[in-house]
Amino acid sequence: MSVSRVLVANRGEIAVRIIKACQSLGIETVAAVSEADRESLAAKLASRSVCIGPPRSSDSYLRTATLVAAAQATGCDALHPGYGFLSERAELAQACADNKLTFVGPSVENITVMGDKLQARQIASSSGVPTVPGSDHARTPEEAAQLAENVGYPILLKASAGGGGRGIKLVSNAAEMEMTFKTAAAEAQAAFGNNTLYMERYVGDARHIEVQILGDHFGKVVHLGERDCSLQRRHQKIIEEAPAYALAADVRAKICDAAATLARSIGYRNAGTIEFIYDNETQEFFFLEMNTRIQVEHPVTEMITGVDLVAQQLLIAGGQPLSLEQSDVTFTGHAIECRINAESPQHGFRPCPGRISNWQAPDGAGVRVDSHCYSDYFVPPYYDSLLAKLIVHGADRAHAIDKTRQALASFHVAGIDTGIPFLQTVIDDQDYQSGHVNTRWLEKKLEEYSQVQG
Repeated sequence: MSVSRVLVANRGEIAVRIIKACQSLGIETVAAVSEADRESLAAKLASRSVCIGPPRSSDSYLRTATLVAAAQATGCDALHPGYGFLSERAELAQACADNKLTFVGPSVENITVMGDKLQARQIASSSGVPTVPGSDHARTPEEAAQLAENVGYPILLKASAGGGGRGIKLVSNAAEMEMTFKTAAAEAQAAFGNNTLYMERYVGDARHIEVQILGDHFGKVVHLGERDCSLQRRHQKIIEEAPAYALAADVRAKICDAAATLARSIGYRNAGTIEFIYDNETQEFFFLEMNTRIQVEHPVTEMITGVDLVAQQLLIAGGQPLSLEQSDVTFTGHAIECRINAESPQHGFRPCPGRISNWQAPDGAGVRVDSHCYSDYFVPPYYDSLLAKLIVHGADRAHAIDKTRQALASFHVAGIDTGIPFLQTVIDDQDYQSGHVNTRWLEKKLEEYSQVQG
């Protein structure tokens, strides 16, 4: 069942990342590209490329049948979905299975059970993994209001089929429930085709901590430590770190063990991430969800463990057993990832597509840049604004912060605006440097930044 040629069913930096991992293993690649991505770096680096449709993702990267046909037409025996787009859609994994293509990801069953946030919450609870106090299903605003009285305000309404920070609404009191419930249900239906909502107690002083796991076809599961992803804008991560800072050793061990236990309980295979909310005040942690794919922030784990996670995905998909034992996983130093987006911080972070006239990325020991960009590259307006990920490794967190500051200062992009100036402001902030942050901290920082820029 070894993999010899992979259709890279994605774009941008993750497509480039997958191609490079394949090259390291001697695997041929075919880049699936839209008309807007014909001149992309992924198309240039792959063994060959194939056009899968017009620029809009709904006409190209989100078409299951088109991707499967492209894989078959180019002689691929495997398909890697990357992250986003169809990466967590069971229909793509099933279509691959039906057409004798190896899906470089988890099983259809894994994706299905963990893709339903409500079902995932129930599985976590039955596995002994702590879940946020809440309710499993709120069918009407009236029922939700009644349940919320028992849970206690404020609460979060969440879409059962949600993900990526979407489908989440805060309800501060009973008076807000009816309107917020109806809005959340309508948005969930529009985004995911499912209006089922559930609720969780809102943890005010919280951090977002996630654990990277790997599982093979033979029941072995190992974890590769945790990451802190608390710095978020509109539930989208901006800066990620590994390991999580200011975390007691016993709590760290319990979180990682809980993640491995949960993954083992569903026979999980391939790479996945289990996300937790951590209460700064009580030092409790609760299961949030599982991402059944490679994460944007996977490089910080690679930097502190030395494990190539995408290569591991390919090996596992090819039927090979995990060569790692839990005792083989060691952690060295500290890593920080900054997401460099094509957006204008001084203008409310509006997207900034356009042509990059000059691209100079930093380099040096312990500095890594994952990107698909280059000088004269045109950033199309149809997709996510992520241009690059700056990943820095240091001996400890203070060293990593200092190296990140230097790397950001030497990262030059001309022709379009990027989020680099705002990232520099965050890295220089004393609260950030001391670790006195939570999932709401960045939004406050954004308000301060906007006032200064205004």
